[in-house]
Amino acid sequence: MTARIHRPSPSATQSGPGPAKPWVLEYENETPRELDPLMGWTGTSDAKAQIRLRFATKEEAIAYAERKALVYRVEEPKPGSPSRRIISYADNFKTQRVGQWTH
Repeated sequence: MTARIHRPSPSATQSGPGPAKPWVLEYENETPRELDPLMGWTGTSDAKAQIRLRFATKEEAIAYAERKALVYRVEEPKPGSPSRRIISYADNFKTQRVGQWTH
């Protein structure tokens, strides 16, 4: 069974960096997902696919995977955009504003 260690990205409703999310260890599906003919839901008979373990650091997650003799892969988080400039609403009304204020 293969495990995936990653740090989840923030949800689309979050604005701003916020606190760092913990590292997550998830098991990959061993069997393909099945489509329920009556309801149309997808499901799997693999119970390990429902397990999500959270760790404070990447090293703790790797140590757990090695202790349990799991085959794992680590997915590093993508770096944020360095071009984003953080300004406040009050900066629109500064007396030292560079450009003209237009509506």
